[in-house]
Amino acid sequence: MKRVLLLTSYFLMTCSVAFAQETSLSGKITDADARPLAGATVHLLNTNFGAVTDANGEFTIANVPLAKYIFAVSAVGYASIQGEITTSKDAPPLAITLTESITQLDDVVVTAQKTEESLQRIPFSISALSSRKVNEYRLWNIKDITAIVPNLYSANPGDNRNVTSIRGITSTSYDPAVATYIDGVNQFSLDTYIAQLFDVERIEILRGPQGTLYGRNAMAGVINIITKEPGNTTRGFVEATIGNYGQQRYGFGVRTPLIKDKLFFGVAGMYDANDGFYDNEYTNSNFDKKHNITGNYYLKYLATSKLSVTLNAKHSINRNDGAFPLAGSMEDAVSNPFKVNQNATTTLVDNVFNSSLNINYAGNAINFNSLTTYQSNYRYYKDPIDGDFSPIDGVTVINNYGKDWNNVKVFTQEFKFSSPTTSSSPLKWTAGAYLFHQDNPVKQATHFGDDAAYIDPNAMPGSEILNTSDGSSAGVAFYGQATYTLFEKLDFTAGVRYDYEKKKQNVHGEFFMEGSSEPVFETQQDTSASTSFNAFSPKVSVAYHFTNNNTVYITGSRGFRAGGLTQLSSDPSQAPLYAYKPEYSINAEIGMKNSFLNDRLLVNFAGYYIKVDDAQVPTLVLPDAITITRNAGELTSKGVELEISAMPVKGLQFDYALGVNDATYKKLRVSQNGTEVNLDGNRQIFTPRHTSMLAAQYSYSFTGSRLTLIARGEWMNLGDQYFDLYNNNKQSGYSVFNAKAGAAFGNFELMFWGRNLGDEEYISYAYDFGAAHLGNPRNYGVTFRWNF
Repeated sequence: MKRVLLLTSYFLMTCSVAFAQETSLSGKITDADARPLAGATVHLLNTNFGAVTDANGEFTIANVPLAKYIFAVSAVGYASIQGEITTSKDAPPLAITLTESITQLDDVVVTAQKTEESLQRIPFSISALSSRKVNEYRLWNIKDITAIVPNLYSANPGDNRNVTSIRGITSTSYDPAVATYIDGVNQFSLDTYIAQLFDVERIEILRGPQGTLYGRNAMAGVINIITKEPGNTTRGFVEATIGNYGQQRYGFGVRTPLIKDKLFFGVAGMYDANDGFYDNEYTNSNFDKKHNITGNYYLKYLATSKLSVTLNAKHSINRNDGAFPLAGSMEDAVSNPFKVNQNATTTLVDNVFNSSLNINYAGNAINFNSLTTYQSNYRYYKDPIDGDFSPIDGVTVINNYGKDWNNVKVFTQEFKFSSPTTSSSPLKWTAGAYLFHQDNPVKQATHFGDDAAYIDPNAMPGSEILNTSDGSSAGVAFYGQATYTLFEKLDFTAGVRYDYEKKKQNVHGEFFMEGSSEPVFETQQDTSASTSFNAFSPKVSVAYHFTNNNTVYITGSRGFRAGGLTQLSSDPSQAPLYAYKPEYSINAEIGMKNSFLNDRLLVNFAGYYIKVDDAQVPTLVLPDAITITRNAGELTSKGVELEISAMPVKGLQFDYALGVNDATYKKLRVSQNGTEVNLDGNRQIFTPRHTSMLAAQYSYSFTGSRLTLIARGEWMNLGDQYFDLYNNNKQSGYSVFNAKAGAAFGNFELMFWGRNLGDEEYISYAYDFGAAHLGNPRNYGVTFRWNF
């Protein structure tokens, strides 16, 4: 860490900086009735310059270099806006008017291209959910975004590790196809990411390959989560939720200056618990009872108006008494809903820690950012867990071997350079370098009980196979992207990224009999293997802005998912490790973005075509009964997407998202019982044929009062989808209805909510061998929130 700080200090001292004249930027912010707005925030995009209005609605930002800027203004209860200003020595104070959020849609600022800019000017498909939207949709977990974003589906089997699909590209191998970032930090794998959502500023969902700026495992897209940072004003919230099934959720957050204009502190915490939706018939008790404690901590130092240093730490402490509430088959899940029959019960211990050091310099000659991160995940089962999901004494899995095992650790470092905000050049660019190192030591045993022959005829009762794997990976990437603007209307963008990655793995297997402390023999001798690969991820796009509110674009890009090593066979005479290649995709997209009626109607449309080569698919190898990953497919995915937001009258808002997708394997060959099976033409897994979400909300404010009544309804409809490559495990299309109603009085809010009000029974997740997990049943509760 000290080396990073020294390198950064050296760069800042030696960088050639063009000194510019400076001025003060001042103004006044009022509402539509000319009343001053206190506590409104003004921010100059891609700089550290900002201010908060005083009791008279006035603000001043000192020492601003003379240049052209885009500014963003926001206030609680009002629609966010953006504007353009050129600072000068004798410029008069700004006069800014904000409109109530129940009358006008927000003008959203995103960082999708690693720079702050307007959502509607970005030349590819991106959805943005503001903190207000996160609250309105009652988003508690990343998987709750399903269908709110066109062609996005996300679910998990109960263990809180989401498998997410965007546009038919999904995690068929262990490496995710959708990259998740929280406050700029890549949640490196399914192990290390935090799925809970709270104290969120906004969520950006980028659809389509994003390899140029984001690199590995972003071939389906990126989920970019930004939490709320501290500033010069003390702000925060307190929230409490109770519901049926023992649901409890308590959260708080405080952001405040420790030294005005210099040092800021923020802390947010959340406790989430429920008694579970499933019952275990074997023990006649609740099965998936769980609780989670999540924390988010900020310390930000503004050394100068150009240099800031932010230290952030996050943690998630998860305990789950039934991590895999799965029926043995999809038929059992539907015929006996929310019941399991498992004899081996345990508690999942899942501890995640993320930390980052972010150094940001916004200069007159160049912008520079350094992001250093460390992540870890220690995940194990206190006692053996049921491996056959049945009441028989068949197979149990053991992985509690101490902190040296099943404890993933990741270090990343990114240096990013970009053109200065104050530049008047039509060329805007971003370039950088990224490196990482991951350690993944795994130790896991499979124990065969007295009834193991019902699961595997070759199993020996009382025996145990212990497998250890000491894996690591490291990589480096270099990237660059530039946009050239002609006539302030036509944008040409081109970018490329080069990734190099190397993976190593050492595998050892031993066979034990019950009661023996020494192995009877080795099932797999100590074997080491390594593989490396590189990838180029180019991108080009053209966008034409007819007006500030109307844009058309066409984009082409390439994405890739990392290759790796997988076990090939348990027979020591064979090569025990198999290297599979990266998965590559080519994406073409055309679309338009439009805002009408003074930002009261937003209509975005996109059409896309994706072709995936060397698709990574899981393959069951018999008689070893192990699943490996192979490059065995060629996939095409094509579809259309539509997003509409409208405020036809004051207080009434409609949001509609529609995605139609056809993701089909043009070539798919998998092994079954020692022979190759042709599955050409089969559909992709975890990919509904369509996703649709319609939300309507009406807010009524009493004249002369701070009281607002709110009513909201949501209709989610998903098309047919499959959960296995053979297309045997199918979930037919279904609909889910959600609703909420309540009142807001000033900074206080009380909401009654219900989810899946029709009590629709549907499979949300299933393994290829048939074990299935249902989506949550009808559940309801009440939430109280105080913002201050």
